[in-house]
Amino acid sequence: MRQVYGQLQSLYALCIAPHPDDAEIGAGGTLIRLAEADKAVGILELSLGEMGTLGTPEERLQEAKNAAEIMGLAWRGNLEFPDGGIRAERDQVLKLARVLRQVRPEVLFIPHPLDRHPDHVGSHQLCKEAVHVAGLRKADLKESPHKVRRVLLYQGNFPMEASVLVDTSNVQEKWEKCVMAHTSQFTGPAISETVSPEVVDRRRARNMYWGTFAGVKYAEAFASETPLLLDPTTL
Repeated sequence: MRQVYGQLQSLYALCIAPHPDDAEIGAGGTLIRLAEADKAVGILELSLGEMGTLGTPEERLQEAKNAAEIMGLAWRGNLEFPDGGIRAERDQVLKLARVLRQVRPEVLFIPHPLDRHPDHVGSHQLCKEAVHVAGLRKADLKESPHKVRRVLLYQGNFPMEASVLVDTSNVQEKWEKCVMAHTSQFTGPAISETVSPEVVDRRRARNMYWGTFAGVKYAEAFASETPLLLDPTTL
C-alpha cells in the first residue's frame, strides 16, 4: 500500500474510493465536517486511476495529497489495485481487510452498488467482503480483528434512495476547493479561478436537491443497508 498523506493510524471514519476524486465527489462535504469536528478521517483509494483519459498516476497522487490538505484529513492511502480490475477476489479482499484492521474505523463510507462504472460496482462488493473478513478471528491476517460499527453507501453516478442526509451547507466552498484540487480531471474553459467545472456544477445541484428534504441549502445523501438505531431524544 502506498502512503499518500499523513501517517497510518486509527481513524474514526474511512471513505473507500475506487479512484482518486471519487471520495471527494461522493462524500467530501461529510468528511470535511467530521475533520472539522476533530475526528480522525481518512480516504483509501483502491486504484491510481491509471486507465482514465486524463492525468497520469503521478499527477493524480499529488492531487490527492493536495485535496487531503484542504479537507484536513488525518491519512490517505492507495492500494494500487488495477484500474478497471477492482473485484471481490481473495487477494484484494485480504489486502483491504488488512488496512481495515490497521486503521480500525468506526464508520465506513463505501460506493453504492448502483453505478454505471464497473469499478464502482466491484468496489461495493469488495468492501462488503473485506469488512466481513476483517472481523473474522480465523482470517489469514496477522492484525487483530476489527468490526466496523456502521457502513454507509455514498452516491455515484446513478439515482439512489437516501437513508441519511448530512448538512454540508457550511463547508460547500471548501468542498468545491477539494474537488477542484484534482485539476487534471477538469480541462478546457471550465478551469479558471472563477468558473467551476461541470462536475462541480452538477454535484452542487444534486446537493441542493437533497438539501430541500432537510430544510438546508446543501446536503450529502447516504444509504444504509441495515436499519439505523437512533436516540429518540435527538429526533
